[in-house]
Amino acid sequence: MFGVTVLLLAIPLIIMPYSNDALIDHLVQTGLLSNKQVEAAMRAVDRKLFVPEEFHDRAYADAPLPIGRNQTISAPHMVAVMTQALKPESGNKVLEVGAGSGYQAAILSALVGEKGRVYTTERIPELAATAKSNLKGYTNVKVLLGDGSKGLHEYAPFDRIVVSCAARRIPKQLEEQLAEKGRMVIPVGNPLSAELMLVERNKELKETNLNFPCSFVPLIED
Repeated sequence: MFGVTVLLLAIPLIIMPYSNDALIDHLVQTGLLSNKQVEAAMRAVDRKLFVPEEFHDRAYADAPLPIGRNQTISAPHMVAVMTQALKPESGNKVLEVGAGSGYQAAILSALVGEKGRVYTTERIPELAATAKSNLKGYTNVKVLLGDGSKGLHEYAPFDRIVVSCAARRIPKQLEEQLAEKGRMVIPVGNPLSAELMLVERNKELKETNLNFPCSFVPLIED
């Protein structure tokens, strides 16, 4: 019996975070979340509110979760990494491609503040409706139903663009809608094996591989 006890003690316990703050603490401890502004925004947005009720027991796990129609809410560490690379600032106008359940848009809302604006697109009607419902208290966020791969010409240019799905290549129409000194973060590759790319506009466009492998649902490009 004693030997069994020792064996059990030697196995590290994997404990799922029990609250949003515990989740964020975990991300900080891993080193994947190091920006204080992004940390504050993620603490202010309870992930559980953007997860379907049947998955509430896993809302604070650092893992993607189903949100319907074969789509997922991104793992929190991926949201942290992409948001930090995006570097949203107060007053920015931001385009998000792939609203999902609205989690990323809520975090961006906190970062751009009252003077900023977040436009988030979703091509699946049911998910667009869910995002609108989840974001109804966010006065600086607008959810639009449509093909985000083409951007939003009527609201361009954008200071920041974030794409929450994997593109085969960086869409030219999104690059064209990036403002001077703007930044875009986008997964590029196939859904199971993509790389995060950073696009910056400083008179000319510069593309940088952030060397962060990831997997995302595919960006549907007509």
